[in-house]
Amino acid sequence: MRRRREEPGWLHGKPPPLWARIAPVVALVVLVLVQRLTQGEAEVGFFLAGLPPVAAFAYGAAGTAVFAGIVLALLGMPWAGSAHPRGADLATVAAIGLLSVVIAWVRRRRDAQLVSVRTVAEAAQLAVLPPVPERVGPVRCAGLYRAAQRGTLVGGDLYDVRVGPFGVRALVGDVQGHGLAAVGTVAALLGAFREGVLDDPELVGVAARLDRRLLADTAGAGDAAGAGDAAGTAGTAGSGEQPELFATALLLEFPPGLDLVRIVSCGHPPALLLRASTVSEPAVEPGPPLGLGLAGPNLAVVTDVPLLPGDRLLAYTDGVTEARDAAGEFYPLAGRVPALERDPAGLVEAVWQDLLEFTAGGPRDDVALLVLSLPDTP
Repeated sequence: MRRRREEPGWLHGKPPPLWARIAPVVALVVLVLVQRLTQGEAEVGFFLAGLPPVAAFAYGAAGTAVFAGIVLALLGMPWAGSAHPRGADLATVAAIGLLSVVIAWVRRRRDAQLVSVRTVAEAAQLAVLPPVPERVGPVRCAGLYRAAQRGTLVGGDLYDVRVGPFGVRALVGDVQGHGLAAVGTVAALLGAFREGVLDDPELVGVAARLDRRLLADTAGAGDAAGAGDAAGTAGTAGSGEQPELFATALLLEFPPGLDLVRIVSCGHPPALLLRASTVSEPAVEPGPPLGLGLAGPNLAVVTDVPLLPGDRLLAYTDGVTEARDAAGEFYPLAGRVPALERDPAGLVEAVWQDLLEFTAGGPRDDVALLVLSLPDTP
């Protein structure tokens, strides 16, 4: 599963790129050569004073100090061809060099702190939504996740695939909102789903468990809001509004020994069935979203969809189908999948790359894609 956005390597604690380290050296050589060849006709020697601040972005304090020393030495050498600097000029250049050394030292400390914070944040987010393995029981899996909020790995979408006593079960969902504000709800739903995989013999029972989890969280959030209003200043009326949490979800179950998948839809976009060169939507009766107190055994409907060898199911969130191009047209996922599934192992990555091109930069909502399939041979 791929979730990391493409970002420059030095944002992850890696050394600065080679060009950033070479640029100050090249500039130093070029300025000296120009000054030497022009013999005073073009005074560029004092541009050397700008090199230590540039070096501070690519080198540490020691490397920046070396550049500052070289600049001071060159300005004081007659053979370099620059105008003879006065003592005040050299003092100014020395002050710039010293400031550059301090900047380089502070930058290195800040970078180390950012790397540490990012590492902890990534570990926490991956603990909430770990990567989906390539195989869970007899089911092959391929997933892709992109959070809308830059710099995060988890947003408001979720998916998981788990094996239990009642078969392999999968969840694809989309909670209210996106970004870090929705991570708490995502964690609660995933925890409830993992318990349901082990405890609930029926798939509708898992849906009811998720619904109760969101209702409990809504009630807890409402009590906290009420307490906050009660603690407010005298004469300030509380809003009295209870925060509403809801989510759409698609639950899938692969019963052991059966060539079929059971699907329960809780207000979520339907999965796509990829069979040979055709793409279709299984006829699944949609139920109400989770968190409204309506997704129970009497309302959630289970649909059995027979599977043939080689069939694949593509589940997704609305961040895919609601992405728009420059003309405002929605992304036609079902119409584009046939041309993108030439490499089954890379289908989710192919869809993502196509989505990037379609939207000219990527959608503004969280995106989750999950491909599930049984072995080709019985």
